[in-house]
Amino acid sequence: MERSRLNWRKATYSTTNGGGCVEVATNLPGVVAVRDSKDPAGPVLEFTAEEWLAFISGVRAGEFGS
Repeated sequence: MERSRLNWRKATYSTTNGGGCVEVATNLPGVVAVRDSKDPAGPVLEFTAEEWLAFISGVRAGEFGS
């Protein structure tokens, strides 16, 4: 994946006090990239659009706790 092509946006629930900061890039067809905003040069997780939608649905349904 070419990192320079990714347009990152910080997740709505990320905190501003150095806590859990997640960024997501969805501008590549069929790919959702996720990274830790505190480590932009670090690893990037890649998911298919279907995998990401399943994860988001699970989060909204409370499947992963609070």
